[in-house]
Amino acid sequence: MQVRSTLGVLPAPILCDTPGSFPWSVFHERYPELIRKVRDASAYGPEHRARLDQLGEQIVSGVVGPPDAHWHDRDSWLRWCEPHVGKSWSETPFLWAENYFFRRLLAATGFFDAGGMRGVDPFGPFKSVELASAATDTLLTEFNELVTHTGEDEQAPALLWSSLQANHADLCFNLAAGVPSGPPSGTGLLIDDGAAVLRHLENSEPGQIVLVADNAARELLPDLLLIDHLLRRGLATGVELYVKPQPYFVSDATPTDVIAAIRRLTGFGGPAEQAGHRLWEALRAGRLALQCPDFFCAPLHLWEMPVELLEHFATASLVIAKGDLNYRRLVGDFWWAPTRPFREAVGWLTAPVVALRTLKSDVIVGLDPATVDSLDQDSPGWRCAGTKSIIQFGLSG
Repeated sequence: MQVRSTLGVLPAPILCDTPGSFPWSVFHERYPELIRKVRDASAYGPEHRARLDQLGEQIVSGVVGPPDAHWHDRDSWLRWCEPHVGKSWSETPFLWAENYFFRRLLAATGFFDAGGMRGVDPFGPFKSVELASAATDTLLTEFNELVTHTGEDEQAPALLWSSLQANHADLCFNLAAGVPSGPPSGTGLLIDDGAAVLRHLENSEPGQIVLVADNAARELLPDLLLIDHLLRRGLATGVELYVKPQPYFVSDATPTDVIAAIRRLTGFGGPAEQAGHRLWEALRAGRLALQCPDFFCAPLHLWEMPVELLEHFATASLVIAKGDLNYRRLVGDFWWAPTRPFREAVGWLTAPVVALRTLKSDVIVGLDPATVDSLDQDSPGWRCAGTKSIIQFGLSG
């Protein structure tokens, strides 16, 4: 399947090279602070702590080095690193640099090594705290009240909205910023195609839905509750939930995080508990399938996925892309005109697709010129502040 021809001429990639820009601040402020928090969150020994400190220095003032000789995925990373080795981190594309940073962070913490920290999620403490938090209790209580006091037809839009709103629970965004992990006030929905998404599901033959997950813990719960609703109402014959095969971008969900989230549901009581048990049964029956291809931890856009995976996505009745990172990979982390039509940007994917995203980086498409002008004038930094959201839907063809 050839998709490159559908993309047109790609604009310049978003780089990390402009002081004061969002990508620059990520590598000079956010990630050094994240390294300090990871360093202190687990019982890392002197060697691991020294590696983390070295990584923190490299991303600010050092140059990109090749992957370590013992990496199990070294061949792939050699290929991906080739254009960038020897450059300063600031000279590299933002999407690539973030991916390589998190791969190097796993190496620094010994995640793949034979020692005692093998397989220990460096972000696990943060995920566990959030999953057990009072804010998560509140979310599940609100879900129980929704199911108790509304009809099923009213629940679908509420669950879609909840899945979007939970995207504010981004640990990478909040840990480094030093703010609570609750949703900020004044969040504005710039594009709301939610009704079109629901019409598509209700008017189409039920099929396999693909949900590309973003964050674990509190954000993952509304995703799972939405999946349960889609299966229970017969709006999907099955759901494939794509998560990361290893810890990634702090809060990104892994299979372990999915299991923990379902257990949280089954232990809560009421409709949330019932939904949790249905999800267990859906996993056992194969109607809910966890998928974690290595590709999803690669520094690539979604149109660069292996051909067989791309062809599989094309057969979905709906692809749901959650979160900011998946949006960047879906439309391309380039300086697109913000008015570029969304359907044109995702024309490489022939399946219907909806993006549920809180804006936390520069790339955006599908806005009208008046909205862009107003936001640029009245809300400087609106693209990256985490205060604007979108439900963006595009049909194939």
